[in-house]
Amino acid sequence: MADIESLELIEKLIQFDTTSYKSNLELIEFVRDYLLSFGVESQLVYNPEQSKANLYATIGPKDVPGVMLSGHTDVVPVTGQNWHSEPFSVVEKDGLLYGRGTADMKSFIAIALAFVPEMLRANLTTPVHLAFSFDEEIGCVGVRHLLKMMADMPIKPAMCIVGEPTSMQVVNAHKGKLAQRVTVKGLEAHSSLPHTGVNAVDYAAELVVYIRKLGKQLAEQGPHEEGFEVTYTTLHTGKINGGTALNIVPKECTFDFEIRNIPGQDPVPLLEDIKNYAFNTLQPEMTAVDKDSGFEFNQLSGYPGMFTPADEDVVNFVKGLTDVQGLKKITFGTEGGLFTERLGIPTVVCGPGNIKQAHKPNEFIALEQVAAMNSFMRRLITALT
Repeated sequence: MADIESLELIEKLIQFDTTSYKSNLELIEFVRDYLLSFGVESQLVYNPEQSKANLYATIGPKDVPGVMLSGHTDVVPVTGQNWHSEPFSVVEKDGLLYGRGTADMKSFIAIALAFVPEMLRANLTTPVHLAFSFDEEIGCVGVRHLLKMMADMPIKPAMCIVGEPTSMQVVNAHKGKLAQRVTVKGLEAHSSLPHTGVNAVDYAAELVVYIRKLGKQLAEQGPHEEGFEVTYTTLHTGKINGGTALNIVPKECTFDFEIRNIPGQDPVPLLEDIKNYAFNTLQPEMTAVDKDSGFEFNQLSGYPGMFTPADEDVVNFVKGLTDVQGLKKITFGTEGGLFTERLGIPTVVCGPGNIKQAHKPNEFIALEQVAAMNSFMRRLITALT
């Protein structure tokens, strides 16, 4: 029954367009009502605007720690992508389920929900906690409201499984991220008299090149952490905009860059290095021409890396629930590091689907991955009974 319910709930959850710039309340209220139909109450934790919410629910005894299943309800945009089917409707073809969020990561949420009736029938002695968040895709934003609520809970989960797509392999480490927007303010002038102005694009370019050199230095000298596909901390400039016309010395330029740090390396000193070069090397040249010129840094998003030692109980426990052998480290980020850093909950990442399908047009999950997650849930219930 749960296998059929899994597919039905995947189809249902995909139909909710929860792209991060939209509300997720329709989906969250559906999940709340679904759980309530089995007598399971939920706690909703809203954003300040009350337009989005996290959901937290417990199946089983509430007076003992348990296992938390964590997933995000938002998805990335489909705008401009060449989809062969309606993104917010599941299409099955050749053993694959197509739709935005099938891999990342509504299938995990749907399958967890499908097994709620079996959890209740099993009369769990150790509870399962469901934690579903919003705005993960824009920097793990929504879960921070949930973390504040959980910090005051007298009994917290003993461990957490974040169901991001890992093809059901257990992941005990991932990189952190620190994203910044730099605004460079210059002084307009006629392009035939560039020395009378301050070229914001030029100075932005100098700082971008410095960031690139710092990234190359990290690649060559480390520190390195084996097990990652990219074993060192990376720096990347992904967006830049500046200038109004070719014959005008540009007065403003903005660019966005990120640091994706291995768990053992603090990204803050790297950011301070970049700021130091901007403020102490480049900015004096600018202010010599115009005192109001210079740099401004603003954080766009950030989350910590995750590292759970291989001998932690959560690692061995979850390895026993999946057929995929070995441990893995991933370069993409999750909310797992926040659960560990803010609440001290040992966390691993393990879920159905492949991250290579995420964020792309024609995103899909294989039916065999759905079946593997179904088996995972049955073993979890048995282990907690």
